Amino acid sequence: MNIFIYVVILIVWYLWSLGHFIQWAFLGRFLFRNWYVFLLLSISWEILELFLPFEFAIETWVNKISDIFVNCLGFYFGTYLWAKKYETHFTTTS
Repeated sequence: MNIFIYVVILIVWYLWSLGHFIQWAFLGRFLFRNWYVFLLLSISWEILELFLPFEFAIETWVNKISDIFVNCLGFYFGTYLWAKKYETHFTTTS
């Protein structure tokens, strides 16, 4: 394979991963902070993709595991931002 094709594949993977990260960071920051619900939704979606007849849903197991890993990073970042916001409101300075 040509090196150009590898670069294109990496760029597309990076953009999909960035989308996953931003999506879950937003959800963790603004909508909910329950890790059980997050894991249920994240893993359920990856399982659902196995049965969807659309081209975007066809990916390898490595990509699915990578998606869940990036989802975890994004959700952690979102919940971290939420905690930082409220940490400044509850702490008092002497």
